[in-house]
Amino acid sequence: MFDVAADAYGRFMGRYSEPLAEQFVDWVGVRPGERALDVGCGPGALAARLVDRLGTAAVSAVDPSPPFLDAVRARLPGLDVRAGAAEQLPFADDTFDHALAQLVVHFMGDPVAGIGQMARVTRPGGSVSACVWDFAGGRAPLSTFWHAATDLDPEARTEGDLSGARAGDLERLLEGANLTGVRSGELVVRLAHQSFDEWWEPYTYGVGPAGAYVASLPEHARVALRERCRQLLPESPFELEATAWAACGTV
Repeated sequence: MFDVAADAYGRFMGRYSEPLAEQFVDWVGVRPGERALDVGCGPGALAARLVDRLGTAAVSAVDPSPPFLDAVRARLPGLDVRAGAAEQLPFADDTFDHALAQLVVHFMGDPVAGIGQMARVTRPGGSVSACVWDFAGGRAPLSTFWHAATDLDPEARTEGDLSGARAGDLERLLEGANLTGVRSGELVVRLAHQSFDEWWEPYTYGVGPAGAYVASLPEHARVALRERCRQLLPESPFELEATAWAACGTV
């Protein structure tokens, strides 16, 4: 569970997850007239795209983090938003046409169980989908950060070993949850950064493993990490490209 302010998360990852959500909804093939669930909704990047496509009454969202629940309720008034973890979804069987998890599987305590719950609440013939940044392949929004961190501290634990973070992971997880006809793809996001400081500052907010790592460092090590990141990035302004693995299976 993310115990951080929704605004901090938005400035840290929302700048990438908002454009990713639009691509993800298109890639899954969500169509008007269907019902969809956003699992691990965070502040609502994916839920907002689903509402745009389906309408508020046809979308539900769930997350274990109280600050995120408050944020998505404020962003999307009237949305069915519930507290809960992926492994114990608070919805009845066969409720949705689609269950989607954006940038969530790698934080699930038991990904196969979480995906199995997504399948349980999805009707037969419906879809269960997930996407996760390509951490292992060095194509995530945070890859430059972790490159710099491991240059200075080879023992730093990156996010490359998390579930879903490498080629084939998501497909195996969906098949492990007994989904059929699993297909996969890549979603690519490009984002312009006006300055190095604009890129760096959100890493100081304590969000996720990267933020926790920065917070754990003494001041001199934090300065060294910041300057190593500056060396690895292009001159400002610059554009970064990030790639997420995506997989979708049928219930």
